[in-house]
Amino acid sequence: MPIPELSDRERRVLEAVIRTYVQTAEPAGSRTLSRRFGLGVSPATIRNTMSDLEEKGFLFHPHTSAGRVPTDMAYRVYVDSLMRLPTPPVDEGERVRLHEQIRSGGSAIEAIIARAAQSLGVLTQELGVALGPRLDEALLERIELIRLSTERILMVLTLKAGVVRTVFVEVPGEIADQALAHVALVLNERLGGLSLQEIRASLGTRLRDASGGDGGGAGTRELLNIFVQEGEQLFDTPAPAREPSVVLGQASLLAEQPEFAQAPQMRRLIELTETPERLAEVLRRRHGTQGISVTIGNEHADPRLERFTVVTAEYRAGSLGGVIGVIGPTRMPYEKVVSLVRHTSQLLTDLLD
Repeated sequence: MPIPELSDRERRVLEAVIRTYVQTAEPAGSRTLSRRFGLGVSPATIRNTMSDLEEKGFLFHPHTSAGRVPTDMAYRVYVDSLMRLPTPPVDEGERVRLHEQIRSGGSAIEAIIARAAQSLGVLTQELGVALGPRLDEALLERIELIRLSTERILMVLTLKAGVVRTVFVEVPGEIADQALAHVALVLNERLGGLSLQEIRASLGTRLRDASGGDGGGAGTRELLNIFVQEGEQLFDTPAPAREPSVVLGQASLLAEQPEFAQAPQMRRLIELTETPERLAEVLRRRHGTQGISVTIGNEHADPRLERFTVVTAEYRAGSLGGVIGVIGPTRMPYEKVVSLVRHTSQLLTDLLD
């Protein structure tokens, strides 16, 4: 449904209503707007403008109050054309705090992403969320073959995301050192730069004409055949790495907001945190989206998210990508949240690169 056009006065009044409601969590009245924002017109004119905005679907009138509350469509217009991001987008204290907290601790990708979601949630006072990169999409940088025993070889896969995987390869008998070196050379030449997913799909084709007689020595052909026959398993990734689960920050930060003072809304929040696979699907759909993505209330395909806003941005980890952001009620300080999500995604990309 197309969004109705707004006059300059309607835009100014709508912005004032949204800013007041975000700050106070109370319906905004015409006298309050007149006092706080000096809109240059009388409270009666503001009241008439608010009535016009209500007729157009931007405001609604709670039965228990004389003030008005923004609708999802109002927030959409605000995010798309009314909000003004701060300059600088993130103040120095928040920037330093984010950087220190994300860097403190282990250097594993999963740990860094978890700390980023936690820190982002604390700074925005929303529920920090993140989706890790899919290891299946990681590009192969190098393969090493190391003898462990006469019947077992260790294959070390170094991926461009900074991840190292080790896989045991069972062999029928002792393979000569010369053959190990030759097969490692062939694998690196033919598989380097491909993702694990691409390798599994095309390994047989890529190795079909590989020679076992170019100085490789005894066992070269046998070892190449093992890789062709068992490639699906040898270059497989665990299920969690293919479809990574969502990482959540502190739900208690949301629980303190006025929207969750009532039992039905609190139940919605609990359901969200107890069904992370649903959140993972929401975030997965945003994978590959450029810039900031903001989905508000009833814009969600899942009706169980209709009281929430999801703000995310993609980060990169070498050849891989993931999603970082926050979930909160539709009444949120969009300028601050958008700025912090964007900054955190860039910080993650810099750290993981």
